[in-house]
Formats: sequence, structure tokens, C-alpha cells
Amino acid sequence: MDASSYPLWARQLIKDCSESKRRVVGHELYRRMRDASLSAQTMRQYLIGGWPVVEQFALYMAQNLTKTRFARHPGEDMARRWLMRNIRVEVNHADYWLNWSQAYGVSLEDLKAQQVPAELQALSHWCWQTSSSDSLIIAIAATNYAVEGATGEWSALVCSSGAYAAAFPEEGRKRAMKWLKMHAQYDDSHPWEALEIICTLAGNDPSATLRSDLRQAICKSYDYMHLFLERCMQQEQRLPGRGRMALSEG
Repeated sequence: MDASSYPLWARQLIKDCSESKRRVVGHELYRRMRDASLSAQTMRQYLIGGWPVVEQFALYMAQNLTKTRFARHPGEDMARRWLMRNIRVEVNHADYWLNWSQAYGVSLEDLKAQQVPAELQALSHWCWQTSSSDSLIIAIAATNYAVEGATGEWSALVCSSGAYAAAFPEEGRKRAMKWLKMHAQYDDSHPWEALEIICTLAGNDPSATLRSDLRQAICKSYDYMHLFLERCMQQEQRLPGRGRMALSEG
């Protein structure tokens, strides 16, 4: 979990993608979520829009697993073991997201209906496309490294203050916060493990084309995450003053 332990090209990759990542993990929406100052309407839109990525994340990993073959390449063997192990970890995450959503009055039917702006569905479409169509190394970079890595960091930001958790009624707080707490606590190791797989697959001196493709895939994931957040904030900013409500009032 130290960038200096990776090859020079990987350190440059992290640097090249850092600004796109920063726009996501430090976004105003997450700062407001941390402070429990987002409206319940915006939180409901956020939770519905985020559902497909959460519900399908294990499927993205399963599609990548099908690209591996035993003993063909050390990186594939590493990816094979890691994906098998972590698909099991993802199994309950949809349940935890549903619990979080229900704290805002969002039902499973609401999540499935996906009555949200198109910008909120772009990330899930991209994750599905790269996992189903791109090479193993590119798809892992776009999903397990980029999406999961940024998610671990913004989750930690939201949980860095007790304000958001305290806004839930005490009897439902643990249930509502479980998805966030889990990602804030363990996910920061997953992107580093994914990066180790990427480096093993690519070797010490990957081609300029591969380096460019990795950078584009990672930044595209960050950009779709940013698009999602910006669209949510458009709704937040349009709400009249009397229509806004803090989390504790939702």
C-alpha cells in the first residue's frame, strides 16, 4: 500500500490519474454527506442511481474471472485467486446498500425501477462494457482499481466525522451505516491488490499503448463517477430553501 514499491511506470500512472480521482473523492457531495447536510431527495436519487454498480459489481468480477486460465501467466493466476476470493466478499453488499436505501424510504422496487437521470446510469454501463469486452488487465484497472479504490476513499471521508451516522435514529443506525463502514474499513487494500495484479500482468516495461489504455480506462471510471456526482448536485442546488431537509429530518 505504498506507491513507491511499484514500478516506475505504475507510479507515473497513479500520478497521471490523480487529478481525475481527486475530483471524485473530494467532491462537494461527499463533504456534504459527511456533514449530514445533503437533502433527503438528493440522497434518495444517489442511492437509486448507485444501485446497479453495487448490485452488479460481483458480476463484473465474474466476467473478468472467465478471462483467466490456470498456469497461463502468473498475473492470471494471481487474478484468478483474488477474484474468486473477493466475489464472495461482494455477495452481501447489495443487501447492505438496500438497508442504507431503506433508511431513506427507498424500497427494493424503487432501486430496480431506476427512475433516475441517464447520467446516473453511465457508470454502471461503462463497468459492464469494460468487464464484458475489454482485456483482463484493462477491466480490472477500470473496476477493481479505479471504482473500488475511489469508493474506499470517499467512504472514509464520509465516516471521518460522526455527524452522518448520528443523523440516523439510534435503533437503525448500525444497519443503515454498514455498507459505508465496511468500505471505509477494508476497501483501501483492494485497489492496491488490484494494482499488484495489473503490474504482474503488464510486466516491468509495458508498451506505451498499454500504458495509455490503462490511463484512459482508469480516468474514464473516475470521470463517470464525477458525472454521477455532478448530476446529483444539480438537483441539490435546484431545491428551494423550504424544500431542503437535512438527513436527520428525512
